[in-house]
Amino acid sequence: MLESLPSLEKTIEIYKLRANKSLGQHFLLDMNITDKIARLALPLNECKTIEVGPGPGGLTRSLLKNHASLTVIEMDDRFIDPLNELAKSYNQLKVIHGNALKVDLAKSTKKNIKLVSNLPYNIGTKLLINWLSAEPLFWSKAVLMFQKEVAQRITANPNDKAYGRLAILTQSVCDARIAFNVPAIAFTPPPKIDSAVVVFDPLPIEKRFPHLKALGEVTMATFSQRRKMLRGSLKSIAKKYGTTPLKWCELAKINPELRPENLSIIDFQNLVIALKEKTNHP
Repeated sequence: MLESLPSLEKTIEIYKLRANKSLGQHFLLDMNITDKIARLALPLNECKTIEVGPGPGGLTRSLLKNHASLTVIEMDDRFIDPLNELAKSYNQLKVIHGNALKVDLAKSTKKNIKLVSNLPYNIGTKLLINWLSAEPLFWSKAVLMFQKEVAQRITANPNDKAYGRLAILTQSVCDARIAFNVPAIAFTPPPKIDSAVVVFDPLPIEKRFPHLKALGEVTMATFSQRRKMLRGSLKSIAKKYGTTPLKWCELAKINPELRPENLSIIDFQNLVIALKEKTNHP
């Protein structure tokens, strides 16, 4: 059916569409790349697929070509008409005009959900944390594009320069890997840096760390002062919960003279467990 519709480039011309950089928009028009992203999420015919920020619909077309039952969420008024026009040819395409940060995806369908998106740069990290923190986890796979430096932060290991809060939160819930990089010149207009596609596969439920809110609080406190040893960076949060960094680290069996980038993900989880077991932390 795509062959009978105006091309993506023609659609952009017809509707006089331009990327809005203030909204983190950069059009990905190379269907070879969007097809490659869609294939990472296969099979798509036995689940519900959700795409955030479809814009003019490049990735949308690739997902539909691979038999996705697809819901797209777009906030920008300008893209709603071309997306609705596409939906006239595809009964399995539903268009939601709204802010993805305010849409409850867990209630949008009772089916198994896959998340596949070239995320707007300005809300990509916040969306990811929201989806990781969902209780229960409502999605079975995610294939998401971020700025390359964000993708590196998501997949980083201890002692890496990029290692920090985002890697710890993500890897406490999922296996995450960079599938491939996308050069800036693939976009219109080109952003200043390259992008990367990350594949997320949730860990078995018994291996997921359940206290993500507390883990976020601890990692925020430590990595906002990443050059400090734990005995210094944990002071404020330890005081808040009626303990000291030294007592807290002793309970977690962690050296208080380590810096946060030296701790494993398990170490951070143990800090949270110690805080919850020995204090009144919720």
